[in-house]
Amino acid sequence: MGATVAVIDIGSNSVRLVAYEGLARSPTPLFNEKAMCGLGRSVALTGRLADEAVACALAALRRFRALCDVMNVGQLWVLATAAARDAENGQAFLEEASRICRAEIQLLSGKREAYLSALGIVSGVHDPDGIVGDMGGGSLELVRVFDRTIGNGITLPLGGLFLQDAADGQIKKAEKLIVDQLKRVPDIASYEGKTFYAVGGTWRALARLHMSEKDYPLRVMHGYTIPAKEALAFCRRVATSNPAGLRGVESVASDRRPLLPYGALLLQHIITAAKPQDVMISGVGVREGLLYEVLDDAEKQQDPLVTAAADLSALRSRSPRHGYELVDWTDQLFESAGLDESDEEARLRHAACHLGDLGWRAHPDYRGEQSFNIIANAAFVGVDHSGRGYLALAVYYRHEGLRDEGVSPRLRALVTPRLLEQARLLGAAMRVAYLVSASTPGVLPRAALVVSGDRLVLTLPPELADLKGDRLANRVRQMAKLLGKEPAVQVSP
Repeated sequence: MGATVAVIDIGSNSVRLVAYEGLARSPTPLFNEKAMCGLGRSVALTGRLADEAVACALAALRRFRALCDVMNVGQLWVLATAAARDAENGQAFLEEASRICRAEIQLLSGKREAYLSALGIVSGVHDPDGIVGDMGGGSLELVRVFDRTIGNGITLPLGGLFLQDAADGQIKKAEKLIVDQLKRVPDIASYEGKTFYAVGGTWRALARLHMSEKDYPLRVMHGYTIPAKEALAFCRRVATSNPAGLRGVESVASDRRPLLPYGALLLQHIITAAKPQDVMISGVGVREGLLYEVLDDAEKQQDPLVTAAADLSALRSRSPRHGYELVDWTDQLFESAGLDESDEEARLRHAACHLGDLGWRAHPDYRGEQSFNIIANAAFVGVDHSGRGYLALAVYYRHEGLRDEGVSPRLRALVTPRLLEQARLLGAAMRVAYLVSASTPGVLPRAALVVSGDRLVLTLPPELADLKGDRLANRVRQMAKLLGKEPAVQVSP
């Protein structure tokens, strides 16, 4: 994976440092800190970065540079966006910031910022199809994305701080600015029925409020999806409310709370104009897009979820090689059973195979529960919340058997009925696999479990014949019952 890398993002609202374990297809954050400096505040009115905001940002950069030294960061990228781009004293600020960071600062154009935001979605969402909207403090970037194809982005002066200043704190005036600017998006009607990928801290804060209102059982931001009609109604309420009275507002940084009505108002009008099917909150954006951009082509082709699961297996399981063998073993089983898996379902199964042994160091009574919590809340990308539930449940069933006691019904309800059935099937299969192999590599390739006619047959080689017994037979019987087959355990000649 290589040396630690880091990105400093000098935004209009916050200045943030994120350090990653290394440059990889699914980079793991090691450290994440932000300072709410509000560099973009008052730029719309004065044309300049305020002295106190500059002092805050430079102090944060000194700390971040020191942290990079402490962490032995091998490569540091420093990005700056709308506030430094638009202010007349922006260049002087950037020169001092570059001296402090001991690094060249990339001042992103609006088009470049939109492109990197879209690349972030490409890196963190499996087969994206929709419009990326990145709302910062100074600007809004909109860009179409389909799979790995990125359209021409547009930048609009609709950041939260800009709206607050330009509208003199008047929500009605901000609404007129939004409506007028969105008319500049020539193809906005072509987004109908797609997904709107919401990037940026203000929209993530809105999502936290929505989670609180619904008492949502999973506090993972990336991949949180709200049907467009529901998001529209919610945004209308927030846009006309006092932020201090909103449920869950204590989870939002105090400096960001005044921007919530503006973020809600902007999202409301984007939904009205673009008519997306749903709104997906993204935990990735410009920083992750930059890291994805510098990968080689082979790394870009890797599946971020499966890659992250395999990396976690290498850290936590007894044998990473066994996880790869379990992938092949279940490939053969599911194909022989004629289960008609989609490509999406197969990749989820592959990821679950790598995650199956994460809890082995825990007390046996808690392996299922601990594995479930680790997987459901892991820093994965490339998976939605239903997929997270599938991964966590499959491994839970592998430890606890095919019973749901101990799992919150509300968490289980996040998983579609089809994926829930497949989680049970995979959990049952893993219960056979681990009883045969004891997580030891080199065993599963010699002990096939396949459907043959009306039977589910586990075939052991002669040298493993003594593995037969009632416990193994019961595990095969349990799996066979799910498939509607007769169980059989046999020894090959």
